[in-house]
Amino acid sequence: MNLQLNGKVIIVSGGVQGIGRSVSRELVREHAIPVIIDRSAPAGISLEKEFVDDGRDGLFIHATLEDERISRKIIDQTIMKFGRVDGIVNNAGMNDGVGLQNGTLSAFRSSVLANLSYYYDLVHFSVEQFIKNKGSIVNISSKIAVTDQGGTSGYTAIKGAQLVLTREWAVELASYEIRVNAIFPVEVMTPQYKKWISNFNDPTQEFDRIISKIPLEKRMTTSTEIAVMGMFLLSSKSSHITGQWQHIDGGYVHLDRSIS
Repeated sequence: MNLQLNGKVIIVSGGVQGIGRSVSRELVREHAIPVIIDRSAPAGISLEKEFVDDGRDGLFIHATLEDERISRKIIDQTIMKFGRVDGIVNNAGMNDGVGLQNGTLSAFRSSVLANLSYYYDLVHFSVEQFIKNKGSIVNISSKIAVTDQGGTSGYTAIKGAQLVLTREWAVELASYEIRVNAIFPVEVMTPQYKKWISNFNDPTQEFDRIISKIPLEKRMTTSTEIAVMGMFLLSSKSSHITGQWQHIDGGYVHLDRSIS
């Protein structure tokens, strides 16, 4: 299917590893132009080189996003180079384990600032471009926004807020024909997930326990499967979908676990 993303300029935060990397690569496959924002310079430079060597357009910007001035600069730099912004995939974020018992008020606030504020900043500074180009926004949330985990107050609050912002922005921007949707990754093997599961006494046993609860095929979702849904939501093929939370999880959240 031709998703008609050819030449579209899409900003991808956290676009170097895991889900973000798959999103960046799928954009290139669709002949779109990814603008990849990430704090990992070597991996980002390597990914940009991969695209350029293949004769495709792409740009890596080494940055962290805690400061709104950086977000503004990224949008300005993108417009200067490519002349437009057509979409954003808000993906960057980290489960920093800030809970009630193992956190502090300062750590909680820092978690929210580091993992949520940039969602607003990047979209805020892109609104004029979105109005002009009928842009699309995809927010990458997480299952813990609805299933919770324990010991992750900061990350859970952030992911829940991303869902609320998805629908709030969908309402605010509907009159401009700008669509805003969210994707729910559940169990996806990313570098961050590998780090998390390695903390268990028996990571293999815990992994087997988790996938046994996934109704469809008893396997984890791939990052490519998440990215492909992202392509659809960015494209005009999803032209009447907005304000939605898309679960890509093999039935993990909604189906009765007793069937597992």
